[in-house]
Amino acid sequence: MKHPLDCEDNFSNSLLFWIARYLKHKLNSLSNKLLEKAEELREINIALNALHNIEELDELAKKARNIGMIGINTYFNPIKKFYEQIIHYKPYSLKQIDEELVIEILSTITAGLSDASKKNYKIAIVNFFKYLSSQNKDEEGSHYYEIELKNWSGLNSSSGTKLPEYMSEEQMKLFLSTLNDFQYKSNSDRNKLAIKIILFTGVRVNEVLRLRLKDISYENDLISLRIHAKGNKYRVVLLNVNSIKEHLEYFKQIASPDDYLFTNKQGKPLTQAYISRLIENVLMQAGIRKEKNGAHMLRHSFATLLYKKEKDLLLVQEALGHASLNTSRIYTHFDNDKLKLAAKIANNLKND
Repeated sequence: MKHPLDCEDNFSNSLLFWIARYLKHKLNSLSNKLLEKAEELREINIALNALHNIEELDELAKKARNIGMIGINTYFNPIKKFYEQIIHYKPYSLKQIDEELVIEILSTITAGLSDASKKNYKIAIVNFFKYLSSQNKDEEGSHYYEIELKNWSGLNSSSGTKLPEYMSEEQMKLFLSTLNDFQYKSNSDRNKLAIKIILFTGVRVNEVLRLRLKDISYENDLISLRIHAKGNKYRVVLLNVNSIKEHLEYFKQIASPDDYLFTNKQGKPLTQAYISRLIENVLMQAGIRKEKNGAHMLRHSFATLLYKKEKDLLLVQEALGHASLNTSRIYTHFDNDKLKLAAKIANNLKND
């Protein structure tokens, strides 16, 4: 059912109405394969029909994520930030929003963010206004937004591929040694095991946090982990038993095959931010300084080491779960053997 664009008594209420509808649209179009409590999703959908402020909407988005709709934040958080900024401009109608104003607001809310994060904001904002164009209605028909952000300077598309931060093999060994000696205040075994799985397999943080006991199986000296990957696909990664042998007892503490491996006191999966903070603490104690010290840097370190050792892009693609070989190709930039060959050729010129 279509609604007038300015459907409430003022601008902020109208925008809040449309953001709520957009959130509901996304909740019911995203994959629900990981949904744990269908009845809670129903209650969230009902609550979205009667909102009073952006804080209530934020809480509903968090509840949706906690019951398994983990992709919702990608769409909601940029729109929430946009809402919090645009109301300061005090427009009187949603029809006043144009690309110039959107770019001005994006420049504020994405300041200091990485290009990857800015790209996510761009996708979410463009997607929201496309939805708005398709859903509103007035006397003359729909009001269409031509907001594409193709020329937004916040994204430096001409800068080329940015190489990811990673640790050298020596730094990885130092990190692991520091991790083994690191004293967490609580749940030390849980924390170290989660971090080691990331370091030794290159899986994404959210993939580790979605592991359940039933996803683990043993085959001789190998541990098989069934990973819930992007796009509701599965892949298997292997881990040598000896690499985590001091943590094997931890698996026996998990009560049910359906229980998550890494949870807080309430039994909820740990957050990505929590794991990143743990890793940053270990890096700091090890004296390893990188521009980005988060958990994803461990994934890049594993992939870089794997390519350097094996020179096999297909293996990197399979191990990391990349949909495209082009995504894995970035790790060829760390091929020191080729760089040494280039240095040798240059030195030969000098000697000639």
